[in-house]
Amino acid sequence: MIPGEIFPAEGDIELNTGATAISLTVANTGDRPVQVGSHYHFAETNPGLAFDREAARGMRLDIAAGTAVRFEPGQTRDVRLVPIGGARRVYGFNQKVMGPL
Repeated sequence: MIPGEIFPAEGDIELNTGATAISLTVANTGDRPVQVGSHYHFAETNPGLAFDREAARGMRLDIAAGTAVRFEPGQTRDVRLVPIGGARRVYGFNQKVMGPL
């Protein structure tokens, strides 16, 4: 074995198995790019992003951990969201929830 060596498992890894996903159309109405990380509470993202925030409450992007989605100024794109897991408590971000969902 070599330090740092990785032994990948056979087959594909399926992300967020069993999670109920929704799709939302998101538009960047601002004049700056906006990047949203994989575990950010999507309803609390930059106010320059226009989308149904109530539908996004308690949701995060359906992407691999540690990755992000970038919205360029004027860009509109569809994203998939999945429920935030675990204890379903949200603290920090833009302080819109600060507790259980």
